[in-house]
Amino acid sequence: MTLTFHWFLPTNGDSRHVVGGGHGTPATASGRDRPPTVAYLSQIARAAEDLGFVGALTPTGAWCEDAWLTTAMVSQNSERLKFLVAFRPGFVSPTLAAQMASTFQRHSGGRLLLNVVTGGESHEQRAYGDFLDKDARYRRTGEFLQIVRGLWEGKTVDLAGEHLQVEDATLARLPDPVPEVYFGGSSPVAGEVAARHVDVYLTWGEPPAKVAEKIAWIRGLAAKEGRTLRFGIRLHVITRDTSEQAWAEANRLLDGFDPDTVASVQAGLARSESEGQQRMLALHGGSRDSLEIHPNLWAGIGLVRGGAGTALVGSHDEVAERIKEYHALGIDEFVLSGYPHLEEAYWFGEGVLPRLAAQGLWRYPYAGTAAPAAAGVPFAS
Repeated sequence: MTLTFHWFLPTNGDSRHVVGGGHGTPATASGRDRPPTVAYLSQIARAAEDLGFVGALTPTGAWCEDAWLTTAMVSQNSERLKFLVAFRPGFVSPTLAAQMASTFQRHSGGRLLLNVVTGGESHEQRAYGDFLDKDARYRRTGEFLQIVRGLWEGKTVDLAGEHLQVEDATLARLPDPVPEVYFGGSSPVAGEVAARHVDVYLTWGEPPAKVAEKIAWIRGLAAKEGRTLRFGIRLHVITRDTSEQAWAEANRLLDGFDPDTVASVQAGLARSESEGQQRMLALHGGSRDSLEIHPNLWAGIGLVRGGAGTALVGSHDEVAERIKEYHALGIDEFVLSGYPHLEEAYWFGEGVLPRLAAQGLWRYPYAGTAAPAAAGVPFAS
């Protein structure tokens, strides 16, 4: 299987510095540098699809623009890129969500992917009127996906669940194609939901040994359900012509972290109920020291940003080698980002993708369209 790469739409704002926030913490001031206008996000989307990214993740939460509405607008300014729309099942009826997905598919030409986010922070969920605890939210997600998948199959769905109830639910028009469901979570109940309902299990960028443990865990749970899943990883990336240039950029970003902002963000994230977030925090412990936690894997982003907090840092060859290392564990999809997202997409697309293509690990995904080639690094034919 060739590798699949997705990029990221910074609907919380973009900058030449790290835009922090997430997981119940607000976006940092640097988000004002490049506001997340439809025009700017469309510029990133067009660059991503030209470079060969298959999709683009959009986040969800109080810190960013709404993912459904934003991607619906950006989709009209792009042609091939899919949109990995993050959404929280507790905020919308499952029947309405199934209908929204079907509508999105028709108006975008089948370019919707869904990233189901159960919601790890109770205080943020309560702001939206959701007062379930974390485990209950995951059980509700399972019921939600059971309903939505039944509707997408053309069934009439009746369910009287612990948290959700529908009666005689149907869709007048089915989505074509049915959107693939992406999902992440590190708690036991999250693993159960993934095994039963999702297509792609996503993990944040932990060191390879930890990622291997997660893959084995989810594979085992899925096998008990008679299912197989694909696996993806969420990472930032800083790739340059030389390793020295890449690490200089990482250090420039680190130098831009205000100590008071780091302390405030870390205090907020320390209260997180998310096991995944706690695993991210354990990688750096809130300290600027020893941030390279595995060769070319840097935990610095997590000092000011919730959620995905690690970056691949190095020369194009080094970053390609780390991608191959994760792929050997079973990772086939990479959801990447970098600051600023427009320029960093080109660094990766023109620097790393040609190297992977030359080794037969990646192929330009858009038939009938020429792939951009970096100087001196031919694409595989």
